[in-house]
Amino acid sequence: MPTIETNGVTIFYDDVGEGPALVLLHGFTLSSAMWRPQQDALRDQFRVITPDLRGMGQSSVPTMGYSMELYASDIVALLDHLKLEQVILGGMSMGGYVALALLRRFAGRVRGLILIDTQAEADDHVTRSKRSALIDRVRAVGSEAIADTSKMFNEQTHRERPELVEQMRAIMAHTVPDGIVGAVTAMVERPDAMEVLRNTTIPALIIVGRDDPLTPPSDAEAMWEALPYAQLLVLDGAAHAANLEQPDVVNQAIRDWAAKLA
Repeated sequence: MPTIETNGVTIFYDDVGEGPALVLLHGFTLSSAMWRPQQDALRDQFRVITPDLRGMGQSSVPTMGYSMELYASDIVALLDHLKLEQVILGGMSMGGYVALALLRRFAGRVRGLILIDTQAEADDHVTRSKRSALIDRVRAVGSEAIADTSKMFNEQTHRERPELVEQMRAIMAHTVPDGIVGAVTAMVERPDAMEVLRNTTIPALIIVGRDDPLTPPSDAEAMWEALPYAQLLVLDGAAHAANLEQPDVVNQAIRDWAAKLA
C-alpha cells in the first residue's frame, strides 16, 4: 500500500480502479480491509481509494493528536496528494463521523456523500459515560477489550460466515491501544452534525442494517429527513456492517445512486 506523510503521521491507503474517485472511510478499530468487497466489485466503474485512519490499520499511531477534524484533515491531505479536487466520500460508523467533519470544513471537496451505519448526532451523556469506561478497559487490558463482533454482525452472519467474523475480530484485536483511546476521545468530543446536513445541497446515500444495534435505522432516518437530497436504504439481513453482510446489495445501490450524480 502507498503512503503519505501528513500532520506528523504516515497514512497508508489503497488506490484501485479507474473512473470517478470514491473514497471510503472505515469504522472504529477497523481498517481499509473492511472495504474489500467494494474494491473488488466497484473498481471497474470507480477509482476506489481506501485509507487507514491514523491510529488504525497500517497507519501511524501517535500517542496524542486525535479529533474528527484532524482525521478529516488527513483525508484532505490525501486528496491533495492524489490531485483530486472532488470525490464521492463514504464512511461507515466512525468513518461516517470523519466524513461529516470533512463536509463541515471542506464541503467543496465532496460531490456525493455515502453514510453507512452511522449517525450525525453527538453522543448523549449515557454514551459518553460508556466510552469513558471503554477507555479505562483498554488501558487496563489492551486491545482485546474492544475485539467484540457481537454487534457488528447479526446472528445469521455469526453462524454462517465465521471466517468473516474472525477476520474483523482479528483486525480489532491488533489495533494499538493508543489508537483506540485516541479514536474514542475523538468520538466523545465530536460536535453534533445535524445542522451540517440540513445546510448542504450535496446528494447523499444513506445505508443502514435493519438489525444495527449501535446506529439503528432511526438514526439513519433522522439523517435522511435532515438532508435535502438523500436516498435511504434499510437492509434486511444486516447489522452494523451492512457493506460486509450484504455487499452485493450495497455495491449495486452505490452504482445506481452514483449514476444519478452525473
